[in-house]
Amino acid sequence: MEEFLHTLTPQQKKKAAFVLSLVEELAVIPEEYFKKFKGCDNLWEVRIQTGGNAFRLLGFLDGAELIVLNHAFAKKTQKTPKKEILVAEQRKKEYLRDKQQT
Repeated sequence: MEEFLHTLTPQQKKKAAFVLSLVEELAVIPEEYFKKFKGCDNLWEVRIQTGGNAFRLLGFLDGAELIVLNHAFAKKTQKTPKKEILVAEQRKKEYLRDKQQT
């Protein structure tokens, strides 16, 4: 995910930082910025829109206070591509498996 964020323009990075700060600080986050995927096992998306570009950071909740963001991509179609969802779901499984082993 860090590599993806480094590819953003300065303006896109500024917007991403703004949205992530909202997600971190607000008790109730507007769906415009943070939304649960329907039909997925506890998968959420941080939604970043700047100019004509849309970006999504996918992840999941680990307890009541922690959001683990594990995948990012530029959204180019109306519907989120299944392959992007599968990457986030696989990384979630790996995270939870590794957490359980420690």
